[in-house]
Amino acid sequence: MKLKYLVAVTALWPLAAFAQTPEATITPTPKPAVKKINPSKIILVGDSTTAVIGGWGPSFCGYHVSSFANCVNLARGGRSSRTYIAEGSWDIALNEMRTPGYSKVWVLIQFGHNDQPGTDRTTNLETEFPDYIRQYVREARAAGAIPVLVTPLTRRAFDGPKHVNSLAPWAEAVRRIATEMQVPVIDLNADSARAVQAMGQEAADRFAQLPRGAEPTGKIQPQKKAGEPLPTVVPKLSFDDTHLGREGADYFADMVARELAAAVPDMRPLLVVTP
Repeated sequence: MKLKYLVAVTALWPLAAFAQTPEATITPTPKPAVKKINPSKIILVGDSTTAVIGGWGPSFCGYHVSSFANCVNLARGGRSSRTYIAEGSWDIALNEMRTPGYSKVWVLIQFGHNDQPGTDRTTNLETEFPDYIRQYVREARAAGAIPVLVTPLTRRAFDGPKHVNSLAPWAEAVRRIATEMQVPVIDLNADSARAVQAMGQEAADRFAQLPRGAEPTGKIQPQKKAGEPLPTVVPKLSFDDTHLGREGADYFADMVARELAAAVPDMRPLLVVTP
């Protein structure tokens, strides 16, 4: 009996020894510290010539800003310097400026097209329009952002061979305020007017959303039908001398990026300019 017990105990010794052996310690390989990013934000404010589907803004945000800048296009079609504030869009932009986590926030401000006479959105060029532009500058600064004024993109209108820059007076008002309030300014109006004059009407027509004579789209939006999901938006596209198709958006977005790199040197590391 004692012999059997001794044999059994002896047989268990290797298992006991294995169970008591400490597990091997795995030392993790040291990894370099991850450097925190130092992001910036660029906010676009304005009308349809800056907005999605019709303006230079989508191309600017999509192809001319590095991934270290959050580019937010808050421009809205049909807005003047007055109605953009009145409807609450400017409040949305101010909230974007106050969002923490960004080292610098720039806001590009372009109005003028819908401030021109002829609609219920218009503003007085001598009094209201300058006052609204000053308000944008003051409130952007109060929100901690750096305002950059942009003179309105020219309309691509011609009288015979001569380009007609009907927005020149509004551009001049913006330039005066930029000097008065010491704000960087992108003179997109003057730059785009020179470019359009140099290329002529036929080439400038290619910048429109649709070819001359094409049927406009999006006038009637699809309605929801029973049992079907909500329909998506049909973009409003047409041929005119104001709004931009893809080619026009790319052309003028590159122009904005170049002028911005010259006017605001601190933004250069964030901007992509076509060689």
